[in-house]
Amino acid sequence: MRVGCHRELLLLLLLLVVGMPASLAGSQPQQQRTWPVPYRRFDYRPKTDPYCQARYTFCPTGCPIPVMKNEDVIEVYRLQAPVWEFKYGDLLGHLNIMHDAVGFKSSLTGKNYTMEWYELFQLGNCTFPHLRPDVDAPFWCNQGAACFYEGIDDVHWKENGTLVLVTAISGTMFNQMAKWVQYDNETGIYYETWTVRASPDKHAVVWFESYECSKFILRTYQKLADLGAIFNKIQTNYTTITLFTGEPIYLGNETSIFGPLGNKTVAAAIRDFYYPFKPPQSVEEFFLNVLKIVDQVVLNHQFYLFYNLDYWLLPVKSPYIKITYEEIPLPNEDNTRLGL
Repeated sequence: MRVGCHRELLLLLLLLVVGMPASLAGSQPQQQRTWPVPYRRFDYRPKTDPYCQARYTFCPTGCPIPVMKNEDVIEVYRLQAPVWEFKYGDLLGHLNIMHDAVGFKSSLTGKNYTMEWYELFQLGNCTFPHLRPDVDAPFWCNQGAACFYEGIDDVHWKENGTLVLVTAISGTMFNQMAKWVQYDNETGIYYETWTVRASPDKHAVVWFESYECSKFILRTYQKLADLGAIFNKIQTNYTTITLFTGEPIYLGNETSIFGPLGNKTVAAAIRDFYYPFKPPQSVEEFFLNVLKIVDQVVLNHQFYLFYNLDYWLLPVKSPYIKITYEEIPLPNEDNTRLGL
């Protein structure tokens, strides 16, 4: 099936509308946990299922990362532009919903390159699953990956966003970074939209960290700093989409919930929660689904999160969802290592 923009619009409305006590715990008792839950890495990247189809081809002009000469000097650029700018222009820029990338320019060849990390099958599919009538368990198309291609689209990044020099590195450092990118890309494979916190307070507990485009750029900057790069002193802000909740309740994985011996009550609750996020067949159904989503999240204080292939029940609370655009300094500015 080929899904259009409906799921992205539902996600956007959820952020705008919801932004302005649970009893369905799984069969396993709550355990003492370390927060935030560490993002899970894998030994290799699995092949994608043919059921997952992208409306827009992932990395259509991608190329292998070139090997630079050791004596080359590579300029590194911070790139940022509004999400879905190709469809909506600067609309989401006014809400500070931004996409991040990094650019490189070789002084020896004059060639420049762009590197970014994003969803293989669009943001809506990474945030909400498909519900198939013949399969009990929700089906996820939620892989993300790095994309490297020749050229920097100056107009795209400058017109409504940012294109600014942040550091310069040697060819040797670039080649070392490239090896790290391959490892990072093969082991960190699932996109995670949400940051989940106990409250908006700066020192509140973080339950889950997101894993999306900005986190990849932050990891890249940190790797370059580890290799010896010295960054310019400029302000760098990033978009975070945060859910606010009491302590998350672990429910189980696909097998323990939806398998033959699974918890049918929890399985039905999860499917019911995700049902309104399916692509609507009419305008009337679209707005009806929005009302159902508000009812579940705001009135019933429930949100089901899929993270590290596990399901969690979040007893969400006010202000429920918030979009922030906050400064995260470049690595050398405060002499601290980013926890990424």
